[in-house]
Amino acid sequence: MAWNTDLRWRLPLTCLLLQVALVVLFGVFVRYHPDADAHWADQKAAGNVSSDLDNEFYYRYPSFQDVHVMIFVGFGFLMTFLQRYGFSAVGFNFLLAAFGIQWALLMQGWFHSFQGGYILLGVENLINADFCVGSVCVAFGAVLGKVSPVQLLIMTLFQVTLFSVNEFILLNLLEVKDAGGSMTIHTFGAYFGLMVAWILQRPNLQHSKGRQSSVYHSDLFAMIGTLFLWMYWPSFNSAVSNHGDAQHRAAINTYCSLAACVLTTVAVSSAVHKKGKLDMVHIQNATLAGGVAVGTAAEMMLMPYGSLIVGFICGIVSTLGFEYLTPFLEARLRIQDTCGIHNLHALPGIIGAIVGAVTAACASADVYGKSGLVHAFDFEGDKQSWTPSMQGKFQAAGLFVSLAMALVGGAVVGVILKIPVWGQAADENCFDDAIYWEGCSRRHLPSTRRGLRTASSLQMPENTALHPEDSALKTSEP
Repeated sequence: MAWNTDLRWRLPLTCLLLQVALVVLFGVFVRYHPDADAHWADQKAAGNVSSDLDNEFYYRYPSFQDVHVMIFVGFGFLMTFLQRYGFSAVGFNFLLAAFGIQWALLMQGWFHSFQGGYILLGVENLINADFCVGSVCVAFGAVLGKVSPVQLLIMTLFQVTLFSVNEFILLNLLEVKDAGGSMTIHTFGAYFGLMVAWILQRPNLQHSKGRQSSVYHSDLFAMIGTLFLWMYWPSFNSAVSNHGDAQHRAAINTYCSLAACVLTTVAVSSAVHKKGKLDMVHIQNATLAGGVAVGTAAEMMLMPYGSLIVGFICGIVSTLGFEYLTPFLEARLRIQDTCGIHNLHALPGIIGAIVGAVTAACASADVYGKSGLVHAFDFEGDKQSWTPSMQGKFQAAGLFVSLAMALVGGAVVGVILKIPVWGQAADENCFDDAIYWEGCSRRHLPSTRRGLRTASSLQMPENTALHPEDSALKTSEP
């Protein structure tokens, strides 16, 4: 098959059509939330609010900032480990996130904040849109290096839609608790991405194996993403929790789980190496698994020691997954998971869902207090007859719904993306910025492959290719 990677018309038309459609939809459906509307002054004058500090902005915006940084900096740089795919890792993440947050504001708005014919847009909508895009960034990790930017936009369009439907089923119909998105964000996003990767399986990807490895500086850049994600994850898991004790508890639980996860990751990484050395892949990824796994139970009374146990377990499971399970999935099931999202998001997401179901089922008035139990699980109104045991069963049901939506939806979207009209590269040209970015085909090679650069090497003619693979890029017309 001949591959045409020329995006001259495909990418501009796709971006412009999507953005024009979004402008029209925002014009028809989106208005400001009362907390962001100029009529706020009238409410204050009428005595309906005591001061400007009662505005939701002052409670939520710091958390929004942290989550926003995680999406654009954390996830973006985490995926820069590939030696020749740094531009694409950060740039394509930027593109899909910028489109995804706009579409998510509409989709989630229609489900959750549609009043009087309009979506009322406030700072909490912005946080939830970032959560939705976080799920897309997770899925992006499975297909990193193997898809075109047009494919990513199409994938984002469908995934945001399915995410919003799945989220509505879990949060509104099943009424599960999932503050940090172990089920709605991580489990759904990971298995959606893995299913897409399985459908898009490339039989000749071994021809690009040389570019799937990392070099010293690319791993260092990826650690920037890891540290941003690790530091801000408490904000991620507590961003939309109820003010007061729930938000406070979610931050503490996440903080403890992440800390424990680092130590067990380092321990297992050293133990599985025959000389006791550490693997940067494990440190970049498995150290974050504790934040994923504590997400569902983040605002529950998990107790600090319980959070440490969750982080302890996830550090082990995730590290062993990178070491043994990822090669097995590729060799036996033909799932080419570039970033190992099965180990960082899928397995910890399932663990988090189980922890949430068990913690909810074991809740009692002795632990939460009578009013605290009702408030924590919304046992009022239509749920007055609910018990912790019943809540635990619905929590478990939420996991299976997320898995079903992800697997079926990912398979359908994978079939759509497999159509050879989206500008995707040939198998032997994957994981290379030069396919889609200007100025990459003559980059200097990493010092680990070229040795030290000399003055003469820096003055080579402009049309001289410094990489032997640059002359083999297949961009022929069909």
